[in-house]
Amino acid sequence: MKKVLYIIFVLLLTSSPAYSAKASPSSIYSKTIDYKDGNTVLEGYVAYDKSIKGKRPAVLIVHDWMGHGEFVEEKARQLAKLGYVAFAADIYGKNIRPKNNDEAAKLAGMYKNDRNLLRRRIKTALHYLHSIQHTDPQRIAAIGYCFGGMTVLELARSGEEIAGVVSIHGSLDTPESSNSNIKTKVLVLHGADDPFTPPEIMSAFEDEMRHDSVDWQMVLYGNAVHSFTNPAAGNDNSKGVAYNEKADKRSWTALMDFFKEIFSTK
Repeated sequence: MKKVLYIIFVLLLTSSPAYSAKASPSSIYSKTIDYKDGNTVLEGYVAYDKSIKGKRPAVLIVHDWMGHGEFVEEKARQLAKLGYVAFAADIYGKNIRPKNNDEAAKLAGMYKNDRNLLRRRIKTALHYLHSIQHTDPQRIAAIGYCFGGMTVLELARSGEEIAGVVSIHGSLDTPESSNSNIKTKVLVLHGADDPFTPPEIMSAFEDEMRHDSVDWQMVLYGNAVHSFTNPAAGNDNSKGVAYNEKADKRSWTALMDFFKEIFSTK
């Protein structure tokens, strides 16, 4: 009887779309790749568990305003170990990496003020993710950190019919001419004390979601400011940017729960 119950338990686990047996380091395939938006060369990062057969849910990951780097590549590997195809995109272009916050603000601002260019760059990354043979085209999500949060929200506004988008301590400002046509589920994971999201921006974002009848949800983490998932942000909330271990762990749990919902095959 115990053997029968054990078999049933294993079958229930493996039927979950988010489930993967714990991957051994040697089973994780990862590679830095070049892809293009017109004549612009972009540098992305692919990761997946090569021991899993067939197509599976896929996650597009977008970097913060400092550009593509180790932070999003580590997120890609984490997701690969959980059984997802992960692709960390590059919005800026190969070897275009800000050296400081001033450069980052200028570069991110260029895309913030040109939403058509931003949409084209993220759609180019989405197209590449579709081209990976293990990707299930019906089960794709896009997540983004800070600048990346704004980027995936813009992907949602473009009308792309993916399973869901997640903004993690992202920019929530709603463009005056957003051309919003959201057809996907939206999750926002945000610091309750993020100084870069004043009440009027938060209110405008909520109004946008309600106006478009979006299937959306927002989770606010107390005592958390901007960049709360990034240990490199330090731990001084007074600077407006700081790591928060509790918010980091709780937001990851919320992300996993969201994936279970949107990737369900029911």
